[in-house]
Amino acid sequence: MRRQARDFKRQEKLDAISDLNVTPLIDLAFSLLIIFMITTPLMEQSIRVDLPDQSEQAAVDPDEKQVEVIAIKASGAYFWGTRQVRKAELAKLLAEASQADEEPIIHLRADRNLKFQSVIDVIDMIKKENLTQFRIDTQLN
Repeated sequence: MRRQARDFKRQEKLDAISDLNVTPLIDLAFSLLIIFMITTPLMEQSIRVDLPDQSEQAAVDPDEKQVEVIAIKASGAYFWGTRQVRKAELAKLLAEASQADEEPIIHLRADRNLKFQSVIDVIDMIKKENLTQFRIDTQLN
């Protein structure tokens, strides 16, 4: 009786893996979801205003150095950044901004349900102080 040398090769070929292990992918997706849920509210700390719609167009912002945001809520309340101000105080803040070394860019955010006269009053205050760089924020639809 003749003995054969031990053969360490597998007799059957390896089959392709039929199912993928998606557990690491799901862990990654949940981790990213948690990160985005935490950071998204921190990215935009501004007053909630229901902005009017605008047709979609390419709006490229230049390098903005100093930006001041004026928001007007539907109730008629004025905000300078996140601080609520009266109309007279807003005029004073615009006068101070016009005296700065570098002219700030004014972003005007007004609620769509607001009376148009309130927006015109703020634009008049901006013009009175010779602030030429201002934008009216809208939502893209």
